[in-house]
Amino acid sequence: MKKLQNLRFKQLPWLATYKTKFLRNPNRLLSAKATLVIGVLLIVTLGLGYPFYAVTLGLGALAGALSETDDHPKGRLKSMALKIICFLIASVSVELLQPYPIILGVGLGLSTILLILIGGISERFRGVSFGGLLIGIYTMIGTQISPDWYMQPILLTSGAVIYGLVSYLQLRLKPYSLLEEQLARGFLALSLYFEEKSKLFPSTASEQKDIRASLSLLNVKTVVALDRCKEVLNSYGESLPDQNVLKPYMYYFMVLQSLHERATSSHERYDLLSTDPSNKDVIGGIRQLLRGLSTASHRFGHSLLTGKTYKHPTALDWVTTAVANTIKNNEVQPSLPISLLIRNLKASHLAFKNIEDNYELVMLPRLEKDPRSYFERFKSQLHISHPKMRYALQLSLAFVIAYCTYRFFEIEKGEWVILTVLLVLQPSYSETRKFLLQRIFGTLIGVVSGILVIQLVTFSGQIALMILSTYLFFFWLKRQYSISVIFITFFVLCAFNIIAGKGVDVMAPRLIDTVYGALIAFIVIRFLWPNWQYKKLPELLSLVILNNSAYLKAILKACKSPHPDDLEYRIARRKAHRADNALVMVWQNMQLDPKKHQKLKATAFRLTYLNHALLSYLSALGVHKDHNTKQSINVVIIENYILKTLDQANKWLTVKDIKEMKSIEEDLAEIRRMLHTKKEISERLDYSLLFNITEVTQRILKEAKRFHFADDDDLKTVFKDQA
Repeated sequence: MKKLQNLRFKQLPWLATYKTKFLRNPNRLLSAKATLVIGVLLIVTLGLGYPFYAVTLGLGALAGALSETDDHPKGRLKSMALKIICFLIASVSVELLQPYPIILGVGLGLSTILLILIGGISERFRGVSFGGLLIGIYTMIGTQISPDWYMQPILLTSGAVIYGLVSYLQLRLKPYSLLEEQLARGFLALSLYFEEKSKLFPSTASEQKDIRASLSLLNVKTVVALDRCKEVLNSYGESLPDQNVLKPYMYYFMVLQSLHERATSSHERYDLLSTDPSNKDVIGGIRQLLRGLSTASHRFGHSLLTGKTYKHPTALDWVTTAVANTIKNNEVQPSLPISLLIRNLKASHLAFKNIEDNYELVMLPRLEKDPRSYFERFKSQLHISHPKMRYALQLSLAFVIAYCTYRFFEIEKGEWVILTVLLVLQPSYSETRKFLLQRIFGTLIGVVSGILVIQLVTFSGQIALMILSTYLFFFWLKRQYSISVIFITFFVLCAFNIIAGKGVDVMAPRLIDTVYGALIAFIVIRFLWPNWQYKKLPELLSLVILNNSAYLKAILKACKSPHPDDLEYRIARRKAHRADNALVMVWQNMQLDPKKHQKLKATAFRLTYLNHALLSYLSALGVHKDHNTKQSINVVIIENYILKTLDQANKWLTVKDIKEMKSIEEDLAEIRRMLHTKKEISERLDYSLLFNITEVTQRILKEAKRFHFADDDDLKTVFKDQA
C-alpha cells in the first residue's frame, strides 16, 4: 500500500506538467471536448448494436462543434435553442423534399441565401446558419441508408444538442474561460510581434522591408485577437447583472491595447537609429528588451490559460537595469528617439510587472458596440454590392449547379459535391483557391493512406481510429486545413465501413466528388464577382488615409483634453489598424490571383510597408500623448496643417483631380521644410514624428498616382469607378 501511495505521488508532477502543457494550447481543449462527446456516443451506440445511430449522432455532434461560437453561458443557451430549431427545419425539409428534386433544388438555393444573410447579423447567427447548411447536407448524404425519414432529423439534432450541453456544462464549471482564452490569444500574438520587432535592432534599410512586411502580418493576428476579445467582453457584459466581476478582464484588455500601441510605435527609421554612433552601446540592449517583453507576453498568456500565477521574467528586470546603467555611465548620450524608445519599453516592462496588482483601481471602460438592431443589420445587406449578398448568391448558385448535375448524371455519393462547395467556396478568388488546393490535397492523401490503414485494423481499431481522427481533425482545423482534411477523410472511411462495410468502396467517389465540387466552386468564383484584389486598392487607400487622419485627430484631442474613458480614441485607433490590416490582406491575397490581375502587386507591397510605417509613427505620437498635454503654438499650427493636408489627400482620392494632387504634394513638402528648420529641444519629438508622418504620407500618395497614370485601361476604370 505504501509503495502504491509513493507511486501516486511520483506521478503527480508528471500529471501536473502534462495538464499545464495541454491547457497552454486552446485548440486542444476544443479537440478534447468534441472527441469526448463523439467518442462516448460512438462507443455506447455501437455497443448497443446501432451503427447508423452511432455515426449520425457523431455527425450531429461534429456539426454542433463546428458551429460553436464564443459566448457567455446564457448566450450559449440561446444559441443552442436556435440550433435546435434551425437544424430540425433543415433536416426535416431535406427528408420530406427528397421525392421532389426540383422543389428541393429551389429550396436549397433560396434557403442558402437566407441563411448566409442571417449569419451576417452577428457571430452567434453565423454559427447557427453554417450549422444549418451543414446539417442539411449531412441529411442528404444519409438519406439512402436512413431507416425512416424522421430518424436523421432526430439523431443529427440530438448529437448537436448533446455536444452543446457538454460544452455548456464545461463553461458553467469555468464561466470565464472564454475570456481568458481570447485574452491569452491576444497576448500570445503580441509576443510574436515583440519577437519579430527585436530583429530591427540593428537592421539595414533593405532588411527593414522584409521585417516590416512580417510585422504587418503579425499585426493582423493581434488586431483580430483584440476584436475577438472585445466581442466576448461585450457578450459577457450584456449577460451579467454585476459587471464588476469583469473588472480584471477589462483591465487586462486595456493593458493589452496599450501594449499593442507601444509595440507598434516607431520613433525614427531603424536604419538611422542603428547607424547613429551615439546609439551603438544600447542597440543590443533594446533588442534584448524586446525579446524580454516577448517572453513576458508569452508567459502571461499561458498564465491566463493554465490559471497559474504570472511570474515576471527576472531577466527582463536585469536587462532594463543594464540598459539604464549603460546610458547613465556613457559619455555619449543616445539620440532622442532612442531615449524615448527606451522610455516606451520601460513602460511596457512595468505594465507587465504590475499587471496583476492594479485592476481593482480601474473604472470599467466602455467598449465599442454595434448600435444597430438585428433587423437593421440584416437590411443593410440587402443590396447587390454588399459582400455578404454577393457571397450568398455565389454559394447558392454553386449549390444549385452541384445539386442539378449530381441528380441529372446520377453521380455516386454526389451529395459530397455540395459539401465540398460549402467548405471550399469563399468570398474571394484568392481565398477560394487556397481552400481548394488544400481540400483536394488533404482528401487525396487521406484516401490513399486511409485505404492502406483500414486494411490493417480490426473493428475495434476502426472505432479507435475514428475517435483519434476526430481529435486530430479539430486540432489542425484552424492551424493547417489540409492536414485536418486528411483526418476527416479517415473519419468518413471508418464511418462507412462501420455502417455498411463499404468504407473502401466510397473512397474513389469521395475523391472524384471532391475534385468536381472544387471545380464548381472555382468556376463560380472565377466568373461571378471574383473580387480581384487590385480592384480594392483605390477605395482601400482612401479608407486608410481617412482613418489615419481620424487617428491623428484623436491623438491631438487626447493631448489637449485627456479623459479617463478614452473610447473615441480607442475606436479611432482600432479603425486605423483595421484599415491597415485590410491593406495587408489585399497584398497577401493578390499573390494568389491570376498573373494578369497581379499588376499592382509591387505597389500593394509598398503601400503595405509604408502604411504600417505611418501607423507606427502615429502610434508613437499616441504613446507619448500623456507627456504632450502642453504643446507649443508652433507644433499645434503644424499639426493642424498636416490634418488639413490629409483631408485634402482623402478628397483627392475620391475626385481624382491631379492638379489638386500637385497642391497637396507642395503642402507636404512645405510642412517638411518647416519641421526641418525647428531646433527647439523640448519639441524635437513632435517635430521628428510629424516630419516622418508627412514624409511617409507623401510616399503613399506617390504610390496612389500610379493608379491615375496606369497604362492599363482596366486599372483606370477601377480608379474612376471608386469616385
